[in-house]
Amino acid sequence: MNEDKKEILEEEGEKILLTDENGVESEFELIGSAELKGNQYFACVPSDSKDSEYLEYVILKLVIEDGEEILVSVDDDDEFEDVADYFDDALADEIDLDANN
Repeated sequence: MNEDKKEILEEEGEKILLTDENGVESEFELIGSAELKGNQYFACVPSDSKDSEYLEYVILKLVIEDGEEILVSVDDDDEFEDVADYFDDALADEIDLDANN
């Protein structure tokens, strides 16, 4: 997902509707947020992930473009790895990333 519209994210468990580059809308649930190196990141899972054997989450970065807040995918490999490591550590205590209970 490249440029996804952001609704206000206030707390974990909040549902957001994201639109991908093809105009397809999908509902996600916020499972974590973090400010790292001056940037705000969000970890979200698809709302239908409860049917999945494994819990996979997406990482989105908040950017301001033309005065509007949007969520974008993290394209830089090093930046993505740093943020993914942070969320993996932070979420490991709260959820089992290998199995969705």
